[in-house]
This record gives sequence, structure tokens and C-alpha cells, in this order.
Amino acid sequence: MWRKNKKENQAKATYPIRSVTIDELRQAIRQYGDQLHSNVPLSVIIKDDLTLDYSLLAPFLKCIPQETYYMSKETYELFPESQKQLAMDLDLIQRAVDQYIEQTKEVPVIDGDPYEKVSYFKLEKLNLLPRRPDQAFYITDEEFLVTYTKPK
Repeated sequence: MWRKNKKENQAKATYPIRSVTIDELRQAIRQYGDQLHSNVPLSVIIKDDLTLDYSLLAPFLKCIPQETYYMSKETYELFPESQKQLAMDLDLIQRAVDQYIEQTKEVPVIDGDPYEKVSYFKLEKLNLLPRRPDQAFYITDEEFLVTYTKPK
């Protein structure tokens, strides 16, 4: 464990702290992902609290970001600090949806909903959802991924 802290301290000492846009961070994440071995998931840069391990991204950014960003472990979507709860809720719902599909072989959407809105009731019925998020979520056509953006 002390090695990780040592690595983070070295990164802070080597790279300046500056403001970074979400687009700059996305580009650094892409570059980092491109150099990963195929058997190493991108999720290694995401800490348990959904913040990013800036010591791993510093060589690509040439700095340590001043801002705190969050990344979904389930969908790899990036969020600014103001949307931390959305990142946490997205992971919560994605895990519940994946478990529901695994158990029932069905998608947990509200019956007849043209937007494929996730049914919290169906998830709760199988005890897959400890709490209901305030945000509505939808199932996309891409591998049953969850999104917070209402389809058009």
C-alpha cells in the first residue's frame, strides 16, 4: 500500500497542479488506455470513491488536475465534481440491471415505455436496488448499457 502513496507523492512532486478541462482529461484517459496491456481493464485508474488516480494520468496530462472528476466503473463515463451523485447512481443502476438480466433473461424496463425507461420497481422486486435514485435511467441499444439521457 505504501508504494501507491509513494507513487502519488512522486507524481505531485514531478508535475504541477493546474486546471484541466474534462476534454483534456478524456484525451489523457484515451492515451492511457491505448498503452494498457489487453488483459488490464481501464478501471485500474478508477478509485473506490470513483475519483481518478491522477498519478497514472499525470504523464499524459503533464500535470495533476486541480479539479476532482469522477468516472463510472460500469460505463467509463466521466463526470465533473458537481455530478458525483449521478456517477454513483449510474453505477448502482447498471449493476442492478446487469444482475436483473442475468437472473431473469429480461430487460427491466417499464412495460410499454417507448423510451426503455428502467423500472425501479422490477429491480426492487428482486432486491437489486437498495435505494431509488432521483434521476430516471434508460436502457440503450448498445449491450444493455444504462444512460441518464432520454432517447429521442
